[in-house]
Amino acid sequence: MNQLGEQDAELWARCVSGDQDALGMLFERHSDAVFRYCLSRTGSWHDAEELVSVTFLEAWRQRNSLTLQRDSLLPWLLGVATNAAKNKARSVRRYEQFLGRLPHSAVAADHATAADERIDVERQVRELLEGAAGLSAGERDVLLLCVMNGYSYEDTAAALGIPIGTVRSRVNRAKKKLRTAAPHLVGRGDDSQAILESRLS
Repeated sequence: MNQLGEQDAELWARCVSGDQDALGMLFERHSDAVFRYCLSRTGSWHDAEELVSVTFLEAWRQRNSLTLQRDSLLPWLLGVATNAAKNKARSVRRYEQFLGRLPHSAVAADHATAADERIDVERQVRELLEGAAGLSAGERDVLLLCVMNGYSYEDTAAALGIPIGTVRSRVNRAKKKLRTAAPHLVGRGDDSQAILESRLS
């Protein structure tokens, strides 16, 4: 973990100095995790990919104002993705040119393969999101990060900028509400995480 943290810190320092290649390396390291989270929020493969581009452009734009406080850049990226997802109505056209300059992993290169599996993933994620419709925005955020994506309370707190105790209480309230409103979804966190573990290339 320390070695990974040092690598993130070093790469971020290079980003601050204007090194786009360093951002590309951070993209390769964290884009799949950000994608899985965005897919769990939107239920749409296309929207999730757009939110990934928004998130990494914001990282680049804010490089001079952000001081890396943790071993990994990922919790901060997840926080940016959360805010971007809440503001999806804004145009993403200005991000397309930037996305084109980023290195793309092989799993994202072929959009024609595994179309049936992607549609099935979207259907299952939408089912989970519909079951969580009665939750508050804060409860939904922690449910998606902790339960569906498997992040720790500490990382979730860092991503959302809230105390760990608040994360715990929101998770507990969300699970209680789901047991009442959508009991068939409770306990599916492990399955959902497995479903979202790759881009199904």
